[in-house]
Amino acid sequence: MSKVRYVMPDRHIALAVVLDTTGRYLFQRRDNIQGIVYPGRLSLFGGHREAGETYLACIARELQEEISYPVAPERFEFLTTLDDCGEVVDGDVVRGHVFLVNGIPSDKIVVTEGSLTIVDPDALMRSLPHFARDLTPASGFGLRAFLERSGCTEAD
Repeated sequence: MSKVRYVMPDRHIALAVVLDTTGRYLFQRRDNIQGIVYPGRLSLFGGHREAGETYLACIARELQEEISYPVAPERFEFLTTLDDCGEVVDGDVVRGHVFLVNGIPSDKIVVTEGSLTIVDPDALMRSLPHFARDLTPASGFGLRAFLERSGCTEAD
């Protein structure tokens, strides 16, 4: 007798670690409303990939939608995949890519979903354990990948 193996569907997203022109982190505080995933939590900017869309095209579109500021796809640098982040949302395994984009002028953006949270790099490192608990799981995974690649640790 053969066993039937259930395979969970995938939720494909693209996220970005966004740094402003002075090197500060730009995060999205998610709306605290019913029906949204991780309401009120802190997140990297990004979202769901549309059918036929690459992850790079997705993050460029999502940033335009969420911060009202156009960012050319060639400005994004690939950081990591989310395939091993272990997040499952509504029965869907979260998969995707995390990118880095630098030099976004925080005074020229308008956040259209949630609200903007700007964090100084030193403040982030001083409060990293607390900060990490407030991040959505995929955002925490992506931020850790960036910090590890940058050689930053909690002890820095």
